[in-house]
Amino acid sequence: MKKKRKMIITISVIAGFVIAFFLVVLFSPSLGRLPGGKRLERVKASPNYIDGSFRYTGFQPHGAAGEFAGAFAALRSHLFEKSPRNRPSAVLPSLKTDLFSLDPQENIAVWMGHSSIYLQVDGKKILVDPVFSGRALTASVFEGSDVYTYDDIPHLDFLIITHDHWDHLDYKTVRALKDKTSLVLTGLGTGAHLERWGYTAEKIIELDWNETSNLGDGFSITAIGSPHFSGRFLSRNKSLWAAFALETSGKKIFLSGDSGYANHFAEAFSRFGSFDIAFLECGQYNKNWRGNHMFPEDTAKAAMDLGAKKLFPIHWAKFSISTHAWDEPIIKLLAENEKLGLDIIHPLIGQPVRLDEDEIFPRWWEGIP
Repeated sequence: MKKKRKMIITISVIAGFVIAFFLVVLFSPSLGRLPGGKRLERVKASPNYIDGSFRYTGFQPHGAAGEFAGAFAALRSHLFEKSPRNRPSAVLPSLKTDLFSLDPQENIAVWMGHSSIYLQVDGKKILVDPVFSGRALTASVFEGSDVYTYDDIPHLDFLIITHDHWDHLDYKTVRALKDKTSLVLTGLGTGAHLERWGYTAEKIIELDWNETSNLGDGFSITAIGSPHFSGRFLSRNKSLWAAFALETSGKKIFLSGDSGYANHFAEAFSRFGSFDIAFLECGQYNKNWRGNHMFPEDTAKAAMDLGAKKLFPIHWAKFSISTHAWDEPIIKLLAENEKLGLDIIHPLIGQPVRLDEDEIFPRWWEGIP
């Protein structure tokens, strides 16, 4: 009887914390806002908005995993199948590059962990999916992976947001960057969040899949449909997630966002030709999410489909959102690459990568428990 009472009290306390957490999220401005008004009219007019939500209808070799069914199965995996090395037990090595002092004539990429990337290309400064608040909803950063703050970022020509999940669209970060951002490039519907957080409509370009925006100075960006989903809390697929093809005066860059493996990579190659560099998701996969996230072998195949001259794997080494060992994505990708011979870039977090040079990077994760 005593044991049963203790268990009931414990469950009640945990349930209370969970309810309190979700109530805080529900009424927090970080939740963002769903599209409304003219934005909602444009959303509803999209050919990709079907029966009240956005939907990817392209062919998927691994099947279109249902996100809700996948979520329940993934919860069981998190409880019973999580790797004991799901998080590193030591501080990750990193560098902190002074972004203000970079030679403006150089084409440079700086990976900031997970999917956050700073690009300096053909005279423009670009930031992709920045998360500098120390967490993504319930996931906290790995120690050593979070070396950049809002103040370390120079004025941006373009801020690219691939979709509105918490590990890609971070309220605190985006708010802090508002006054140093000239233009935000994102998927249709996502601008509702940004406007709630203080961005003016004039600063936001929202693209439907297959739409291109000419940005001037030889720059253009095209949104590409991919198998994934969107949503920051209970609503799903009310704004678009997207991969992006960024064309500059001298380079073609592919940004995958989050994506399952599908034909859109080969279709992008058919439309744009070979990409100079492809930043592709490689991490936070799960057997229950196969339709929505890529396994390392999928990442390698996607790079081949794109004709990528360089592959830069992202979406790993900052958060634990799935069940695999924290370093498994890069280990499996490099093992797969032994038979493919791709040029894979794997710098330290914060290390500048010169895009016009061939560089060799250390396997810095080796030996970290």
